[in-house]
Amino acid sequence: MTGGSGRTSGRPAGQLRGRAATWRDQGVAFGWLVLIWNLLWGQFTWGNLLGGVLVGAVVLVFFPLPPVTFGGRLRPRALLVLVARFVVELVVASVRVARIAVQPGFQPRSAIIAVPLRVRTDLNLALTAELVSLVPGTLILEVDREAGVLYLHVLDVRRPQDLADNRARVLEIERRILRAVGSAAEVRRLDSEPDEREKKP
Repeated sequence: MTGGSGRTSGRPAGQLRGRAATWRDQGVAFGWLVLIWNLLWGQFTWGNLLGGVLVGAVVLVFFPLPPVTFGGRLRPRALLVLVARFVVELVVASVRVARIAVQPGFQPRSAIIAVPLRVRTDLNLALTAELVSLVPGTLILEVDREAGVLYLHVLDVRRPQDLADNRARVLEIERRILRAVGSAAEVRRLDSEPDEREKKP
C-alpha cells in the first residue's frame, strides 16, 4: 500500500515538473522570436516590441515548434558580450557591404563553405544560424541537423585565408552563444574541442 501510494503521489509531481519544463522551453523560444523580430527590423521600439510579441504568439500557437529542450544556464555578463559583439559585427559588416555595393565595376567573389559546429543541439544550431544570417554578407543555405554542419554563402572572398576567417567567425559566434546560454557540460565540451576546425582552410 505504501509503495503504491508513493508511486501515485510521485506521478503528479513528475507531471508538474514536465509541464514547468515545457513552459520554460516555450518561454525561451518566445523570447528569442521577439528578439529576432526586433533585430530584423534593425531597431528596438515599442512598436517593434509589440509586433514581436504578436508574431511570437502566433508562431507558437498556430505553428508550434518542435520541442527544443533548454538545459542551459543564462549568464548575464556573457549575454551582454554576445549582444555587444553582435551589434559591432552588424555595423562593420553593413559598412563593408555598402562599400562593395558602391564600388563601380567591382564584382566580388563569393563562396559556399561548410562549418561543423562543436555542439549539435537543435537550439545551438538554430541560434548560431540565426545570428550568422542576420549579419550582412553571409547567408545560411542549409543546416545539416544530423552532422551539426552549417552551409553558408559568404561575400567578397579574395584569398583562401578569407574562407578560414569566415569559419572562425562562425565558430566564435557559437562560442559566445554557448557561454551566454549553454549548459556547463556544453561549455566544457567547447573548451575541450581542438582548434583545428578554426584553422581548417
